Amino acid sequence: MMPRLGQKYDIEIETMSKPIAAYQTDEYFELDLPAAPAVMVGEEIVVEGTDVAEDKLEAVICQHLGLPAPEPRKKGFLGRLFGG
Repeated sequence: MMPRLGQKYDIEIETMSKPIAAYQTDEYFELDLPAAPAVMVGEEIVVEGTDVAEDKLEAVICQHLGLPAPEPRKKGFLGRLFGG
């Protein structure tokens, strides 16, 4: 999802991946970064400690770039049936 949004919008995507123990150190907390897993756009923490829906992330990216929010995707039959 992230690389695709990085190609669609003029925004730099940086991914940090470390062992879970590295995110639980005093040194990490001193960096004032969100708890992993997390997604930040600019200085805004979009979500921390959980996954984020692509639609929500795309809307935050558009807001950050001063673009209009994307049109909501139409749900297919199974999406409507299962509330996804």
